[in-house]
Amino acid sequence: MHPATPQQTSPHTLSNRLARVAWSFAYTLFVRPSPRFLHRYRNIVYRLFGAKLHPTARIYPSARVWAPWNLTMGEHACVGDLTDIYAVAPIVIGPRSTVSHYSFLCAASHDFEDPTQPLTTAPITLGANVWLAADVFVAPGVTIPDGVVIGARSSVFSSDLPAWHLCAGSPAKPIRPRMLQESA
Repeated sequence: MHPATPQQTSPHTLSNRLARVAWSFAYTLFVRPSPRFLHRYRNIVYRLFGAKLHPTARIYPSARVWAPWNLTMGEHACVGDLTDIYAVAPIVIGPRSTVSHYSFLCAASHDFEDPTQPLTTAPITLGANVWLAADVFVAPGVTIPDGVVIGARSSVFSSDLPAWHLCAGSPAKPIRPRMLQESA
């Protein structure tokens, strides 16, 4: 028989919880039903909730961002349809980086060793020219360096991947260096 787990209170402030309620309404009414091509419009809504987005950044309408005030996106960065950006801690998506559909950037977890299982958070950073293919999971505290491509359905749990490599698997491991084409 397991001992009863003590009830825990929310680690989030009242203002954080109220902001998330307001964001939930704004997302449901203004972001989710917006046509796919209205990127500038969605950027305005995200910026009203504190997101730091380059004017060329794109977030598709069915992407779910937990707390936009913790999201930063560089020029031509893209978050595809049906992604989850669980931005409990800051998440930075570098210039020309893409988070493909069904991917999950998770900046929070729980300390399972503590009986109260308190929330733990850590930022996620994607460098420049990173591509997360479909259905990639990125764990809290991970930094993915410039030029890395993470293969579909892979999981990234640590920040030890080399720059400009194709990486895949669960956990993701380097497969080979990227073969970059020279511009003509």
